[in-house]
Amino acid sequence: MSPFDPQSVIFAKHAQHVVLIHFPIALFLTGVLCDMLVHWTKRPALKIVAQFNLWAAAIMVVPVVATGLAAWQWQLEGQRLKGVLRMHLVFGCCSAVLLWIAVWLRSREYKKPFSSLPAMHAVVEFVAVLVIALTAHLGGFVSGVNPPS
Repeated sequence: MSPFDPQSVIFAKHAQHVVLIHFPIALFLTGVLCDMLVHWTKRPALKIVAQFNLWAAAIMVVPVVATGLAAWQWQLEGQRLKGVLRMHLVFGCCSAVLLWIAVWLRSREYKKPFSSLPAMHAVVEFVAVLVIALTAHLGGFVSGVNPPS
């Protein structure tokens, strides 16, 4: 198998999920950071940056979930999940839902004049960051990056 063979890259059993997952994580964290900076620095341009980053993360999370489910079907042949892999799936789905809720909340206030960050929005973003971090940590165990001690 050549590393430069496009067929081996495209049709690898789980490589797409492992590669794609970094984009929505980075985009969401950048969006949350910009969202916080908007309210600390009062720069309205950061509000647009946060909005675009959150939307890009939400769009990118769809293929990530799809490739994760496809990896489960291809690699494990759809067998019942247990242990860390099941927790990774559950927290991954929760992460995706929280990410979309954060985008929805942000979109509702996008056209409003500049105001302070609503408490509910800040709580949802904070919980989403924690759940995403936990999901990524569990994904490290699943992929073998973080071997169990």
